[in-house]
Amino acid sequence: MLSAAASKLGLTGLGVQAISAVGNSIRHFSSTENTDLKQALRELIPAQQERLKALKKAHGAKSLGEVTVDMAIGGMRGIPGMLWETSLLDPEEGIRFRGLSIPELQEKLPAAIPGGQPIPEGLLWLLLTGQVPTASQAAAVTEELRARSNVPLHLRKVLDALPAEAHPMTQLSMGIMALQSGSRFQSAYARGVHKSRYWEYVYEDSMDLIAKLPQLAATIYRRTYRRGEYISPSYNLDWAANLAHMMGYEDPGCQEMMRMYQTIHSDHEGGNVSAHTTHLVGSALSDPYLSFAAGMNGLAGPLHGLANQEVLRWLKDLVAKLGPTPDKDAVRKYVEDTLASGKVVPGYGHAVLRKTDPRYTCQRDFALKYMPEYPLFKLVADLYEVVPEVLGKTGKIKNPWPNVDAHSGVLLQYYGITEENYYTVLFGVSRALGVLSQGVWSRALGLPIERPKSLTMGALEKRFSGQ
Repeated sequence: MLSAAASKLGLTGLGVQAISAVGNSIRHFSSTENTDLKQALRELIPAQQERLKALKKAHGAKSLGEVTVDMAIGGMRGIPGMLWETSLLDPEEGIRFRGLSIPELQEKLPAAIPGGQPIPEGLLWLLLTGQVPTASQAAAVTEELRARSNVPLHLRKVLDALPAEAHPMTQLSMGIMALQSGSRFQSAYARGVHKSRYWEYVYEDSMDLIAKLPQLAATIYRRTYRRGEYISPSYNLDWAANLAHMMGYEDPGCQEMMRMYQTIHSDHEGGNVSAHTTHLVGSALSDPYLSFAAGMNGLAGPLHGLANQEVLRWLKDLVAKLGPTPDKDAVRKYVEDTLASGKVVPGYGHAVLRKTDPRYTCQRDFALKYMPEYPLFKLVADLYEVVPEVLGKTGKIKNPWPNVDAHSGVLLQYYGITEENYYTVLFGVSRALGVLSQGVWSRALGLPIERPKSLTMGALEKRFSGQ
């Protein structure tokens, strides 16, 4: 069976041996119930290094596809040009984390309560190892993050030096940079550590940063919106629930929502701005703090991290004009008028997906369970029936279905988290799981500094002048 699968991939010899080694490593640590995440990585990395060597040897000179001038001018959209192991976006099935769809994650990953949402700690184990963790392995990650979660005293001093009205994403970026003074990778590199051990120190920095992000994010929330009345972390809660607690939200439903939110926003391939920026800066051997801060500065851009705010703004305008419970015909007319005015319906359509975003469906199912009578959710549900129909009739939209942003803001609003400028911070905390996990693997696999070729308009004109 292994040989047949390898043949389909075009792998022979060393490639098959590498895949076999991965399988043997997986069986080894699964059977012995290893709860040490770093040791699990240590056992997996050599086989994956050999797998990459085999892949490069067998297929390094082969083309991944044609690059058109439109692609180059259009922001390199759709150009396959990165290695990104933690997730892959399928146009039909949506995002897959290490091969698992969101419904599969909800089924297989350990949860805090029976039948509840997965805890992000389990997803972190999956993203780093490629293996679904047991409950004890996920719990061990919770304990590891808890042990690393204390923030230095100077962090709050740095934040307090900023104006109270500083944007939450500015505060997040500054806070991450304030934590950078504790970088273990930076110290190890200065000592001349061998490059084969880079991943170990990137792992340490990444786990430290992930562990501290909830307290950093909650500190930003409380100083910006709650008069600086801070809440101490709880040592009985998991990573995501503790974030909700430190923000001031104790409702078990809100904590479940936060677990889901932090899971589904964690990764989305490597080409989006926050992921790609983190990868690009990390490829220069900048430590995880420097590279993740850069990624967060990208996430703060209106075209990347503010989409759910745009959805809420549009929904609130709709309610202001039509009332809190408009009928579907009125909603349909409002959608048509929006399009006729030259605007888009925010939260609908996606650059890659061609079906309803599974992240939207996940949130919809949550809302049906926890807030079925919430007027804003009912409006979102009506839009789900109306908007695809209206967009489809235009004949111009490849994907008329809702994406993740069409729903996430509504869930936050229901639980009283109404400060929309803060939403991108929550997005950023989640995104750390995916991009920092990939950063560990980028160093383990020895991926080089990223340096794409650029061309001038003159060079393009000269190249095609005879055609």
